[in-house]
Order: sequence, then C-alpha cells, then structure tokens
Amino acid sequence: MKLGVGNQFRAALLVSGALLGVASAPAFAQSAPETIADPQGPVAAGEVPSEDEANRDVIVVTALKRETDLQDTPISLSVVGTEALEDRNIQSLLDFADGSVPGLRVSTFESRQSAVTVGIRGIVPNDANQPAREQGVGVYLDGVYLGRQHGLNASLLDIERIEVLKGPQGTLFGRNTEGGAVHMISRKPTGEYGYRASAGFGNLGSYSADIHLDLPEFYDISLKFDGVMQRRDAVVENPLPGSTGWGFYDRKGFKATALWEPTDTFNAEYSYDVGTDENTPYYSQLINYNPNNRPVATTFPIPAGTIAPLPPLVKVHPTRQRVADIGAPQQPSVDEALGHSLHVTWEIMPDMELRSITAYREVSADQWDNSAPGNRPPVYAPNGNFSRYSLSYLEQLQRSQEFQLVGSFDSVDYVIGLFYFNEKAWEEAATPSTNRWNATGTGYTINDPTPTIRGSRSLDRASIAYAESTGIYGQLTWTPPILEDRLHLTVGGRQTKDEKNGLLYRVNNAATNLTFDLSEERFDPVAVAAFDISQDLNVYARYSTGYRAGGASSRSLTYDAFDAEEVTSYEIGAKAYVGDDISLNAALFSMDRENSQIDFTRVTVNPITNSSRNTVETVNAPGTTEIWGVELDGSWRVNENLSFSAGYAYTSTDVPLVVNPFNNLTQKVYIIYTPENVGNVAMDYVQPLGFADLRLHLDATYADGSQSFEQFAQLTDSSFIVNGRLSLADIDTGAGQNLTLSLWSRNLLNEQHIYRRSEENRNTLGDYANFNEPRTFGVEASVKY
Repeated sequence: MKLGVGNQFRAALLVSGALLGVASAPAFAQSAPETIADPQGPVAAGEVPSEDEANRDVIVVTALKRETDLQDTPISLSVVGTEALEDRNIQSLLDFADGSVPGLRVSTFESRQSAVTVGIRGIVPNDANQPAREQGVGVYLDGVYLGRQHGLNASLLDIERIEVLKGPQGTLFGRNTEGGAVHMISRKPTGEYGYRASAGFGNLGSYSADIHLDLPEFYDISLKFDGVMQRRDAVVENPLPGSTGWGFYDRKGFKATALWEPTDTFNAEYSYDVGTDENTPYYSQLINYNPNNRPVATTFPIPAGTIAPLPPLVKVHPTRQRVADIGAPQQPSVDEALGHSLHVTWEIMPDMELRSITAYREVSADQWDNSAPGNRPPVYAPNGNFSRYSLSYLEQLQRSQEFQLVGSFDSVDYVIGLFYFNEKAWEEAATPSTNRWNATGTGYTINDPTPTIRGSRSLDRASIAYAESTGIYGQLTWTPPILEDRLHLTVGGRQTKDEKNGLLYRVNNAATNLTFDLSEERFDPVAVAAFDISQDLNVYARYSTGYRAGGASSRSLTYDAFDAEEVTSYEIGAKAYVGDDISLNAALFSMDRENSQIDFTRVTVNPITNSSRNTVETVNAPGTTEIWGVELDGSWRVNENLSFSAGYAYTSTDVPLVVNPFNNLTQKVYIIYTPENVGNVAMDYVQPLGFADLRLHLDATYADGSQSFEQFAQLTDSSFIVNGRLSLADIDTGAGQNLTLSLWSRNLLNEQHIYRRSEENRNTLGDYANFNEPRTFGVEASVKY
C-alpha cells in the first residue's frame, strides 16, 4: 500500500536533513566512541587539541587501511556502531533493507533470504546468484572478501562496527567494488575475563539469544567465544500441512578467536566461524489480474492473444497477505558457511607495520523456493501442473592472501599491498511443478515429490566456474610543509589480473559442453586533494575508478562471456564541526559506467510438462551509464541527554538504450533498487535514574519507489519505516554485573509497501509482488560483566 502522505514525510525529512547535516558523518556511529585526549591518536603528533576537540566523540575507521578519524577521512563513509545495531535490532544485513544508511541498498535476490543483493550509489547487480557472476559492492568480514551473495544474510557475530564506503574502491579494495564496500569489523579478544549475554522473544514466535565470552590472557594468548541463535516463524502461513510458511528463518552461528601477543610489536589472531541459516522466501502474491484487458480463454490450449482464466482458488490481493490462498510444498533453504582466517601484524619499526591476512572460506546453499503457488506461471490449465519450485544447490570454496605494508616517513603516509584470490563454485538447478489442478480449477493435488529430490531432478542448468585474481597496489598521502600542513595530496593505483573460466555442462536436462574463458587486466587509480580550511572544516576532491569483473550467465542458452563493467567517479565533499556538538557533512558525486552488464529475462513454459524455465542473457550495454547524486549527513548532540541525527541521499541514474537479445528490439532499461530520494532522522534520549539509565531511541526512514526489474519501468511503492527501542539500561545487580531490559519494535507503525514487483506476466496472468515485513516487536534482557 502506498503512503497517502508520502510527500509530506519526504518534505519533512528533507528539511530535517538540511537542518541537521550535510554523507558520511557519524549519524549511526553510536558505539563507545573514543574521545580525543591522546595527542598520538587521531590528532597529529605534537598538536594540542582545542577545547572543542577534547570534548568531541571521535569515530575511528580503517577505510584507508590505517586508523583515521572519520571526520578527517576524505571519502564518503557511514559507520554503524554496536549501539546503533542494537537500537535498530539489526540481526543480519537484510535488516538494512529499510534504507537506514542512505546510499546503501540491501534487498533479497528474487524473494529469497538465502541470497542478498547489496548496492551503493546505483551500482546494484541484478543476478549475481550464479557461479560465474559477480557483485558490484564488495562485502568484507575483518578484511576478508566474501565472494558470493549466498550466506551474506547469516547472523552478525559480535560486530563492533560496519563501515560503508561509498563510491569506487578499486585501489585499496580491488575487484568488485565499483559501487563501494561494506566492511564488517568484529570485536577483538580483550585478554580479560568478561562476558555479555542477551535473550529475548517477540511476536511471530520469534526468539533470540547470544553470548560472548572473553577469557583471561594465558601465556600471551587471549581467547574469545561468540555464539548466537535467532528464530522466527513465517510471516505468511502455508495452508499445506507439514510445509513451512514464507518469511521464516532459523539462524545459528559460532565463532572462536585466539589472539597471541608475545611482544608489543607482534601479534597473530586466528578466527574460526561457522553459521547455518535456514529460511524460506518471502511470499509472492498476485496484485492484479489481466491488466492489459486481454480476452479470457475458454478453450485449451490457450489460443494466441488470450489470457488464461483465473481459477476460483486464486485471488487478487493488493495488500499484504497473512495466509496464502493455496498450499504448496515448501521446506527451508539451508545456507551454511564456515571460515578460517589468520591476521598477523608485525611492527618492524615505530613507523612501519607489516600485515598478513590469510583466509579460507566455504559456502553451500541448498535452495527451496516455492514462493508463488498459483500466482506466477505455469498458469491454469485443466488437470495441469502449477506452482514452480525453484531448486538449486550451490557450493563455493575460496582462498585469499593479502600482504600490507603500512607506514609513515617525514610527511608521507603510505600503504603497499599484494593480493591473491582463488575461487571455485558450482551449481545445479531445477524447476519442477509441485501441484496439479483438477479439471475445473476448484481443487488441486500435490505431485509426487521425487522430481524435487537431488539426484532425481530434471536439471534446467548445471555449471562450474573457476576464478583467480592477483593484484598489487599502493597509495601514499603527502602533506607538504606548506600552508601550515593543511594540504594533503593522495595518489595511488592498483594493477589487477583476473582469470575466469567455466563449463555449462547441462541445459534443459541435456548434456552440453558450453565453455567460456576470460582474461582481463586493468589499472585502477585514485587521486585525492584534501584541505583543512580550519580545525573544524575539511574539504576534498576525489577521483577514483573501480570495476565489476566479467563472467557468464549459467541461466543462458549460450554461456557467452561478457566483459567487466567499469566506473569512473568524481566526488567533492566537505566535513565540518560546529562547536563540539554538531557535525555536518556533504558529498556530491558523478559516475560514468562503461560496459554496463544488463540482464534480459524470458520465462518460457514447456507445453508438455507445463513447467517453466527462466532464461537470462547478459550483455554489455554500449554507451555510458550516467549516475550522479548528493549525500548529506549530520548529527547534533543537544545536551548530555538528547541527540539527533539525520541523513539524505539523492541518486539520479540514466542507462542508454540497449538491444534486447530475445527480440532484437532497442529498449529502455533501468537500475534496480535505487530510489531517487532516501532520508532518515533519528533521536536518542537518555535519562539517568540513579540505579539505571532510561534510554529511548526512535528512527524513521523514507524512500521513494524504484524499479525492481531492469526491463520494466514499473516502480515499487514508496516507504516510511519507523523503528524504536525503550531500555532500562545498566542496572547494577552487584558483583560487577550490569543488566539491561529493553522493548523494541521494527516497522513500529506496521506500514506496508511493495518492495519488489514484476510486470513480466501481464499477458499471461498479472503482476506479482513482494511486500515488506509487518511490524515485529519483542522484549530483551542483556547482561554484561
């Protein structure tokens, strides 16, 4: 349902954003920030901080591979800290789908929780859910690149902060960061005994629990253990007994970390993490029937130019359903991920540090998606099969190694690095129909489940792909001894070589031998000029490039390779303090994208089995895709008890006309999940009570509608989401323990909107759509020692 007062909300948010801030300030960085007190910290050595600086909260980030003050870092950057994650009850990356970080877009692939689409500044991949396809935004966990969309929605295991780097990061982060990077940074072992634990429950049968245990340092080794579990029943009920509903999840994760610090100049940190995410897709419901007013068929097979009749059991629902009209077999998809990482740091001399990041990760995704029984093709036919069960099994293995030399001399800071990445991924997929109509469409039966079992499936596709990437990079920042050291000049570059090849060995259940072999080399430069107009105002201009690697579509019938798409970005920005209570930031950017990877989709139905196949051909679009926008962000600490924050992002996109390979017609295409306007405001209030603190958090986010399919102009609904948390915090229970009791809610106003809508079936049935989640709420108790 669209917002009747959306324009009013948007106007209010834009005014609030203009008043409070201008896109990378600490609007979300509310986790135990450091206070400038040590002149060897974020303030330059030997420089005495002003009175305002001494009272400011400083957010330390590592976007430049070294620790810097967020406000002094010449890049558009948002930070989501521990407290912000808790306030918004963010348990996984998909919880950022409300747009709470302007410029960052997170959505499901199709309607599946099992694969997450992440986009920044209009760089949003449509279908990276394949072995030989890549993401456009790099997602990192403690410096380790995560190569697949699968498994990204697993539970967040004791994350200290999430840094969202906006714009191409081709020099320091490398491949597949043309839109930016999302870096999740975990808490480290403390070496002192302590624990934190929480447990809670809520509506929709939800419950969660987590525990984080630090052990005392022993023989220079500090150990830390993290465990988490999250479960929620379905959002839409499934009428079929024994089958799971839609929107269900059950996540579990565990992490063990050992930090060895034998000297003050050397440490090695080993981590092992494992997680399981069982989930079902969101329900795809029919929101209209025969919108093109075609004649309704009265005979079968359906004559050309007509549309199938709507069976009596299938209903049109323009608002969010709670119970599906038709039951269908649906079991949870199962994503499993595990990883090993070893971080070694050696301070060779006071101003030079050598780092090594070694990692191995595995992902498997057993996909079961029957999200639209009766609401998508195959359409009704007497005694015909329907309810497409999209089944896939994918495995991925990756190894990576990175060396970094980070240091300073005289007035120069530098980073030099070597990177290696190796990946193997394979997948096989099938789409059997699980249900069968009776002769009149007034009833249905469930088909024999044998075709859904691995080993008995009629495979639409099966492929395997290999990738190897090597890179060498360097970046230095020079502060010339002029203008009172207020000018900072940065140059850098990265040379990358990507080798990819793959085999599509089965199409439409027939053996094939379709291959691709792709070799690409490129250089990604960066240049930045930053100037400190005063201690409270910094401005910068930035030039950078990035790319999304080429590949091949396993949903294709040809498996032809497509090339990398490339982005060149120009950005100017300003970061300011007003006193010690207000931070204001602004960024204006323009990006030119060449060789845009555009997906064209065609759904075909086998008239014999009445099953459907989704064929996707990917082409490199000619011409230049133009993307530009403005990002504003700010925060205001009114007093010790009350603070506000606000953010806003405007994004404009234009893709040149492209020839559709299915019909050879030139057509308009769109960038998906990129609203023109997104804005948010947040309030935090703390009232000391003597024995505890009363804390209130409220945040609200507005977003315009956007396209959700590249081929169609149809917009999704605009949205306005409010989240809140009320806590009685830091109750002293004695023996050094503090207890916090909280009430929380996501989508507090129970707003509903369509976040994904397809018009591809208008001539055969009608539009189907996916709605956002309804209001969720719960109570939580947490304790720390």
